[in-house]
Amino acid sequence: MHRELRIDDPDAFYERLIELHANRSAADSQLINAKLILMMANEIGDRGVLDELLRALQDDSSKDASG
Repeated sequence: MHRELRIDDPDAFYERLIELHANRSAADSQLINAKLILMMANEIGDRGVLDELLRALQDDSSKDASG
């Protein structure tokens, strides 16, 4: 799992992502996010990497909940 920034022009990517959500309902934004997650997971394609990412999120969530 890469921790360093690897996106070319991350600010432009973030701006495009925000534009994608502009003027959409919360439900539509959630659907966009779900589709994006699945598309990115398919692009990664490596189940081991995907499981590692899920574990990292689970660990982060546990830390957030405790405090």
